[in-house]
Formats: sequence, C-alpha cells, structure tokens
Amino acid sequence: MMAMRWSMRWSMPFTIARYTLLEALRNRLLWLLVGAALGAVGLAGFLHELALTESRQLQAALLGAVLRLAAVFLVATFVVTSMVREANDKGLELLLALPMPRSVYLAGKLAGFGALAVVPALLFGALALALAPPDQAALWAVSLLCECWIVAAFSLLCVLTLQQVLPALAAALAFYVMARAIAALQLMGMAGSARSDLGQHVLGGAIDLLGLLLPHLDQFTRSDWLVYHGGTGADLLAVLVQTALYVGLMAAAGLFDLYRKQI
Repeated sequence: MMAMRWSMRWSMPFTIARYTLLEALRNRLLWLLVGAALGAVGLAGFLHELALTESRQLQAALLGAVLRLAAVFLVATFVVTSMVREANDKGLELLLALPMPRSVYLAGKLAGFGALAVVPALLFGALALALAPPDQAALWAVSLLCECWIVAAFSLLCVLTLQQVLPALAAALAFYVMARAIAALQLMGMAGSARSDLGQHVLGGAIDLLGLLLPHLDQFTRSDWLVYHGGTGADLLAVLVQTALYVGLMAAAGLFDLYRKQI
C-alpha cells in the first residue's frame, strides 16, 4: 500500500506535465511558432537583399534576435493564459484539493512548461544551423532553452501572485526587458557615477543592486554567436549556472506563494 502511494505521488508531476504540454499543442502553439519562424526567415531574407555589405551577418543577427523574442513572448503568454484559464475554470482548486502536496503540482507545471520550451529551442535551433556551424547553433539553441525556462518560471510566479493575465504578462515582459538591458544600464550608471553628483551615485548604486538580483539575460542566446561564431564552453557554463540558480529561486518563491493560498 505504501509503495503504491509513493508510486502515485511520483507519477503525478509527470501526469500534470503531460497534460500541460498537450494543452499547448492543442491550442495551436506549435503553428504559432512555425508562423513566427517563417516570418523571421522572410524578414531576414528581405533585409539580406537590401543590405549592400555584410548582408549575411545582418541576416544572422536579425534572425537570431527575432526568433529569440518570438520564443520568449509565446512561452510567457502561454504560461500566463494557461494558468489564469485553469484558475477561472476552478481546475486549480480541484487539483489542490486532491491528496497531493502542492509542491507536486508546482513541479508538474514547471516540468510541463519546461518541456514546452524545448519545442521552440529545437525548431529555431534547426534554423540557426543554416547560419552558423553546428557547435555554435547548438550553443545558441541550448541558451534559448535556458532563457525560456527562466522566463517561464518567472511568468508562473507572476501569475500565482497577481492572478490576472495583463498584470502578470506585463510583469513578466518587464522582467525580461530589464534582465536583457541590465548590463547596458550598469555601464550607463558607471559613466554617470564618475561625476560628483549625489543623485548619479544613488542611481548607480540602485542599478548595481538590480544587477545583483536579476539574471544577466544579455549573456544568453547572443546573436554574435551566429554572426562571428565566438561562443565557448565558458559561455555555456555561465548560462547553465544562472538558469539553475534563478529557476530554483523562482520555484521556491512560487511554492511559498502557493502554500499561502486558502482553498
């Protein structure tokens, strides 16, 4: 009896993850990803014809940037809308009322959204093979997968906290933009702090503090890997370490918020 109970507990996260992935596929998310890929290829090809010099480099940089933004936006949107729809349909209350720990539910959702992120990483990584050597395309695709995992985990945390589509999606996208721009903001803050103005020093300190809290997504899925083929194993290690750290922190914060809910 005890063995059966443990077997059911371990199978629950996989069941939740499976149905989460099936929901994404039934909602035509795959077709949206294919449409985004075709649109990015068409735009990159158009600019390739217009460019007078370095047309291939311009094409690779634009294609990498557009595919990255499309993957992140679609994954974040699906996470938020799926969780809100489940809450509105009382599916969340039903699942949490079952005799299973809430950590199992959260682990299943994270696993499902993580499996979903594999789809754009594989699809867009295959397109990257046309622009870069296999090792650079693989590095770019793995980094895109890790970036989508971080965004999915933060989107899940936002929707558990805010419980509405627009605020949760806005918070997730604001987090992504800030994490992408934090290195540039720190450089601007360093330039401003060279002055004797107290306000500039305070602003620079605030930006540095923000840089300690946010993941440096500017180091993820870099277009220059596709353009100049300069990605290394050290880049991959930095991406993996940040991904493990921030996904773990966001999962812990989401679990804390989930256990506070009264069903």
